[in-house]
Amino acid sequence: EEEDEDSEEKQSGKKKKKIKEENPEDNDEEPEEDDADENQDDKKSSKKDEPEAGKTSEEKENKKSGKSSSGESSTGAGIQASPGTRRLARELGVDLTELAEEISGRVSEKDVKEFAKKDSPKSTRSASISLPDFEKWGSVERKPLNNIRKATAKNVTASWQSVPHVFQFDEADITDIQQYLETNQDKAEKAGGKLTITALLTKIVASALVRFPKFNASIDMENEEMILKNYVNIGIAVATEKGLLVPVIKDADKKSIIEIATELTNIAEKARDGKLSKEDMEGANFSISNLGGIGGTNFTPIVPASQVAILGISRSAKKPVYVDDEFKPREILPLSLSYDHRLIDGADGAAFINWITQALEDPYKALLGA
Repeated sequence: EEEDEDSEEKQSGKKKKKIKEENPEDNDEEPEEDDADENQDDKKSSKKDEPEAGKTSEEKENKKSGKSSSGESSTGAGIQASPGTRRLARELGVDLTELAEEISGRVSEKDVKEFAKKDSPKSTRSASISLPDFEKWGSVERKPLNNIRKATAKNVTASWQSVPHVFQFDEADITDIQQYLETNQDKAEKAGGKLTITALLTKIVASALVRFPKFNASIDMENEEMILKNYVNIGIAVATEKGLLVPVIKDADKKSIIEIATELTNIAEKARDGKLSKEDMEGANFSISNLGGIGGTNFTPIVPASQVAILGISRSAKKPVYVDDEFKPREILPLSLSYDHRLIDGADGAAFINWITQALEDPYKALLGA
């Protein structure tokens, strides 16, 4: 009997133990908190000691110094600038790396504008190409650039860097227009001028700018605006011994072809004699560059600063053209239009140069009114 009782107690104890294992929530024993905390501390400590997986030593160093993986500092030690500031810097030709050397912290649009106003020799040097030692191959002579050449270099570089250029080409049959010029040459000479293809094109372009106001505008990226002008001023490129000058025919749309021819003759003489004033070369909305007297079949002029387009004229030549069921010799003038794609699309450019071409082939279309 005692053995049976002992056996029953053992069986009962086993059952109780089994019930506790199956229902741990009924277990009254609490976990040892001290041991659990120590285990957590050990895990944290070992995690800190482990290297950061997947990161290079350069990225770890950047993280310690406050720099991003791109090398820019999030603490102000590197170049920090908003997208708008970076866009403005590109448009003004400002090197943000160079600008960041002069200021601390975040670069603002005001910083970019002030830096752009400076005529920085360092900036000019950084934009130029590193030259070899030419004296290794023979003797050389160095001559300083004159003021006109320095200004031209600075302006065309800034324009080329900031303006997304598009070039469009066309040809005009000027056979009939040449007869018009010869017929009206006496009137121009009596007024003290000379009737040329440049004078004629100045009048035609003036009429085109009235019909296509986008080409008579400027683009203000800082304020995200297009500036439409209610006046038509056209710059005419003139080659001189010292360099390129661009005097301006103001209110060209309100002047007759004879008045324009006379004014062109006068300002061209002033340009070659070095007598142009600052006012003579200010305020152009559009420019014309005529290389026809020198030669060439085509060229792509650079859009001047603050303008959105320029028209290039090359040398005309006789070509066989199919007219009235037969080929005839016709005088063909090559035209090239450069424009700012930020404001002017290809369809706009095609319509503009097409209108000029038609006006050259029919001078009365441009309301010349000699």
